[in-house]
Amino acid sequence: MTAQQPRLKGVCIGAGYFSQYHYDAWQRIPEVEITAFCSRDPGRIRAIQERFHIPRVYHDYREMFDQEKPDFVDIITPPPTHLEMCREAARRGIHIICQKPLAPTLEEAKTLVAEVSRSGVRFMVHENFRFQPWYRQIKRIINEGILGHIFSIYIQTRMGDGWGENAYLDRQPYFRHYPRLLIYETGVHFIDTFRFLLGEIRRVTAWLRRLNPVIAGEDCGLVVCEFHSGAIGVWDANRYNEPNYSNPRYTFGQTLVEGEKGSARVYPDGRVTVQLLGGLEENVDYDPPRHGFAGDCCYAAQKHFVEGLLTGETFETNGWDYLKTLTVQEAVYQSAATGKPSDVFYSEGEGQ
Repeated sequence: MTAQQPRLKGVCIGAGYFSQYHYDAWQRIPEVEITAFCSRDPGRIRAIQERFHIPRVYHDYREMFDQEKPDFVDIITPPPTHLEMCREAARRGIHIICQKPLAPTLEEAKTLVAEVSRSGVRFMVHENFRFQPWYRQIKRIINEGILGHIFSIYIQTRMGDGWGENAYLDRQPYFRHYPRLLIYETGVHFIDTFRFLLGEIRRVTAWLRRLNPVIAGEDCGLVVCEFHSGAIGVWDANRYNEPNYSNPRYTFGQTLVEGEKGSARVYPDGRVTVQLLGGLEENVDYDPPRHGFAGDCCYAAQKHFVEGLLTGETFETNGWDYLKTLTVQEAVYQSAATGKPSDVFYSEGEGQ
C-alpha cells in the first residue's frame, strides 16, 4: 500500500467466541480500518470494544451498512443468518468475507453464491485451515516435486472437547444441537485442505458415529477420499477421545503425506519434516506463528482477502470454488447414510 492509497474501510457482524481471532487479525493488517461492528449482546459488545477499541457499534447491521458505507463486511455469525446478510451487503455493493459453515444446506449455499455473484461484489469464504502455515509448507513440498507422485495423505484428529455431560459448553455450546456436527463443522476444513493439497475428489466413502449421547450430531468419523490423481486421502477423527499432546487446537491433529520418493509429516506442535526413501527424517526450516488461531491462519486468510480486493486476483476460497468443498461434504453424508461409496458430481458453474 502506497502512502497515497487510502485504507480499506471494513465492518464486522458478530461478537461470538471465534470473532476475537478475526478482530485481532484485522488490527494487524495495515491496509484495513475496521470502523464499526454489529452485535445485540451487551456483554460481548463491551468485551470487543474494550479489547479492540472499535469506535462504533450497531444493533442493526443494515443501519451499519447505510451509515458506515464500508468497502467490505466480515460476517462472523451462525450459518442461518448468512444468506440474508450477504444479500443486504451485495445489494449495497459491499464486498464480503463470510465465515463457514456457509449455510445450513448445500442448496442454500448455492443460492447465496449465485446471488452474490450476480451482484458483482467480491466474495470469499473464511475457510482458514488451508492457510495454516504447515499446510502451506506441505503444498510447497508437493509442488516442488520433493516427494514425487503422491500416493496418499492421512490426517488423524483427536480433540477431546466433546466428552461428558458438559461437552462444548465452555466454548461453542451450540455444537450440542447441530444435527450434523463433525463433518459440517470440522471435517469440511479437511475436505477443503485435501482439495488444496491434492486437487479434486471423485469419490468418498465414510463411516460416521455419535459417541456422546448428550449431543445431536455425529462426533466420530472415518472419511476416505479418492482423488482424480489416483491418490487416497484419509481423515480419521473424533472430538470425543483426548490426544496425547497438550494443545489439540494448534494443528488439529497430525498429518502424513506419502509419495514415490518419500514422505512428509506435520506434527502436533507444527513441526514439518521430510524423509526421503533411504534417508533420515529432516526438519523443514520454517517458524510457524504461535499468535492467534491455529498458526495465525485467520490473519493469513484475511490478508489474502485484502490482497485480492486490492489486486483483483481471484480468492482461493471464492464462493464458486467453495461449493466444490460443500459438494464433497454432502457426498460424505450420503455415503455414511447408505453404507456405500458416493461419487462426487459438481454442478454447472461450481469452481468457475
